[in-house]
Amino acid sequence: MENINIYIQGTPNPNALKFILNLLVKTEGKMTYKSAEECHTNPLARALFTIPHVSEVYFFENYITVSQDGEGDWDVLEEQIKNIILSKIKDHNPNFKTESAPKIQTPVTPEIEKIEAILDQTIRPALQADGGDIQVISLEDNVLTVNYQGACGSCPSSTMGTLKAIENILREEYLPTISVQAGTY
Repeated sequence: MENINIYIQGTPNPNALKFILNLLVKTEGKMTYKSAEECHTNPLARALFTIPHVSEVYFFENYITVSQDGEGDWDVLEEQIKNIILSKIKDHNPNFKTESAPKIQTPVTPEIEKIEAILDQTIRPALQADGGDIQVISLEDNVLTVNYQGACGSCPSSTMGTLKAIENILREEYLPTISVQAGTY
């Protein structure tokens, strides 16, 4: 296996860091874990939850975003997280199954497809660059419910600023009367 390089990047969320690797950690899709119990098919994620204060682990392409509960010292946590990643990555399968993950299944409708396309073009690239993402949960009576993932899940700016930005973009590009709210997962 090639030398593993890890670059640690801050995110807008003071309780989340992005650990960028020079190899894939998830080949297809993305995965958010909120507890060790959810990590059945991912021993690396499960190992990260053994670190005190780790509250969420998010896998996407070549990075892992780790969120903490706000009580931990990042100087200590960074080293522990990096050590676990380096010790477990050689056995990590980036094709791990996500069957236990999507507890929220959004029905695919033409409206949802249009909204997803707009989010893919406008919002997701910025959220992914910050170590997170967004999942569409439902569209009912012109109210779109979304779930933040990764660093965005516990970020103070997600719940207000980003939510309003998503609403404004969707009002301009999709439906002038749509409203957007954050769901809970």
